[in-house]
This record gives sequence, C-alpha cells and structure tokens, in this order.
Amino acid sequence: MTVSSEQREIQLMAREFARGELRPSSARWDERCQLDEEVFAKLGELGFLGMRIPDELGGLGLDWSTYLLVLEELSWGDPAVALSVAIHNGPVTELLLRHGSEAQKARWLPAMAEGEVLGAFALSEVMAGSDARALEAEARPEDGGWVLSGRKHWVTNGRRAGLVAVFARTPGEEPSLGCFLVDPTSDGWEVGERSRTMGLRASETVSVALAELRLPPEGLLGEPGLGFRYAMEALAVGRAGIAAQALGIARAAMEHAAGYALEREQFGRPIAEFGAIQEKLGEMGARIAGARALTREVGEGLEAKARGTGEETDGRTLSAMAAMAKLLATRTATWVADEAVQVFGGYGYMRDYPVEKLMRDAKGTEIYEGTSEVLRWIVAREVLRAARPG
Repeated sequence: MTVSSEQREIQLMAREFARGELRPSSARWDERCQLDEEVFAKLGELGFLGMRIPDELGGLGLDWSTYLLVLEELSWGDPAVALSVAIHNGPVTELLLRHGSEAQKARWLPAMAEGEVLGAFALSEVMAGSDARALEAEARPEDGGWVLSGRKHWVTNGRRAGLVAVFARTPGEEPSLGCFLVDPTSDGWEVGERSRTMGLRASETVSVALAELRLPPEGLLGEPGLGFRYAMEALAVGRAGIAAQALGIARAAMEHAAGYALEREQFGRPIAEFGAIQEKLGEMGARIAGARALTREVGEGLEAKARGTGEETDGRTLSAMAAMAKLLATRTATWVADEAVQVFGGYGYMRDYPVEKLMRDAKGTEIYEGTSEVLRWIVAREVLRAARPG
C-alpha cells in the first residue's frame, strides 16, 4: 500500500502526539493503573476520537487505512490509550454509522467526535466470550421500550464511557440478539469490580450489572433480532484495530531493542555487531513488515466495502482477513517483545526498562477481540469453504 501525502501528514501528527504526550507518561500510567483524564480531551481536540465519523457530524471522516495508521502510532506511544481509542472509534462508532437511525446518529456521533462521549462495547460475559450465541443477558420488551438484565464482563472504558453498545438476548428464534445503546447514567447500570490485568494495566476494564435497566424504544440499534450479525461485523472491525495496535507495540519493542544493541557493549564492541543479535533484529523487521502489509490490506477491504466497491457479498472473506491480520500481528507483537527482552538481557526483565511492559501489553492482544485459537478456527473455516467444490 502506498501512503499518500495526506495520510502521511495525519500519521506524522499522530506520531508527534504519541511522542510528546503518550510516551512520557506511559510508565507512570502503567504503574498507577490509570490514564490521565486530560489525555482524552487532547485526543478529542486533535480529532482522534472522531476519525471514522463524517465531517458533517463533526468528525474527520478518515478512510480505514488512515485510521489504522493512526492507531499504530498511538499504540507505539501507549497501547492502553490505543485500546480505548480503538474500541470507541471501531465497533461502537461503526455500529452507529451502519445501523443507527438519523436521530441516533445526530444524538451520539457529534459528541463522540468531540470527545464529550467515550464509547464502550459490552458483549462478553463469564460464559460467553468469543461465542456470542451463548449470551445470557436478556432484553425484554415492555411499555414500548426495553428492560435489560444480566451481567457483562471485560468492558473496556466501562466506567468512563458516555455510551455503551450492549448486546442481549431478545425474544425470537435462537439465536436472537439485540444491540442496545445505553447511557451509563441510566438507573440500572451498575459498574462493578475493575479487572486487574497482567498488561495494559492503565486500561479501564470493568464488569457491569444490568439491573432491570429501562430503555426507551430508541435505545434499540437497528433490528431486534439482528444483534448477532451486528456483533460479528463489530468484531471484524475491532480485530483490524487490534492488529494495528499490536503493530505499534511490536515496532516500539524493535526500536528499543535496536537502540539498546547499538549502545550496549560486550567483549569490547556493541552487541549489535554480533550475528545472534542481528538475526533477532532482522526477523523482527521482517515479521512486522508482513503483519503490517496484511493489516493494511484489511483496511483497504473495509474501505472498499464501505464505498460499495468491493467484490465481497456475504462478509465472510473480509471477516477471515481481519482474523488473519489480528492473528499474525498479535503473534508478531508477542514474539518481538519477547525477543526484545532477550536483547536487553537482565535489564529487559526489570521494570525500569520499557520492553518488560511491552511484553506484558503484547500478550493481551492475543486474547481480547477473539483469542488466537478462535481466529485460527475462523480462518480454517474460510479456507475449507473456498476448497469445497461448487
């Protein structure tokens, strides 16, 4: 993919923001397990919370490829910030753009673009992670509106959000799911315990109880029985974003390793001159380049679908491509970060050096928005579908 001059300009703006505003605070945020509130105001000012929102609704109206370039840069600065931005801009915004009524778009999207409202995505439950058909949270119609009950887990931005896309079972043939737009200030939205994670510790991930939460008719997004399809669309979008996030982590780890290898001397010369270290760095560069190429191809596919110019008709091919991109990019991030720790040696194992944190952050990308095991199953299903005659 060739990066245009306009894309390069936006990418460089994101890189400078990441260098000046995110990197200097990343270790502190990780240590105290909390992002500064000011960072979201700054993201809003730059338009990074409205990247996919059309300009007539206050956003930047960026294409998918540019959006993924920005996410990679933000993750290079701090992966926890990039995760919050990816959830807000990806699944939540895209669901509204694709399936929201004009009134719903007008109510939520301008505020989301400005950073006044942060989006969150509530799909997973204790017994329903990648299997959305196993959801137990329920939405029952009542007095023209809806009443939601149940529990949600691993809700990123859950305490800070001003809008949450919540998935719950609706009456109808199995599986019948609905997607609901929930204002967290509503009675019945009860934020519970915050998750304590190995990496991405500054990311706010919480459990939520839906305690007979009442919604008006306009709280339903799209059709009441199409939530499963909406969830699959959202996950494909989210996986592309996580692939870009993983690329930022991998690139940061590689750059730290290369810089350290040039400075650290053993046996009278920099360790960068040793073949074993060069082999690691060379493999890092090759794996990152391959994962980036696939991620950008997914971005082009998403853009073609948005413009109605793609050949895809049922969404399965693009879904498989997004799964492949996330699978490859997240595995690359984990491998590169692990090798970067090895390049640093004993120092890499210490919290005083950045690669230790990147290694912890990278591992999370292999789990959320679909584990690597589930992604392999999705890809294999597509491979077998294409191989069947007829």
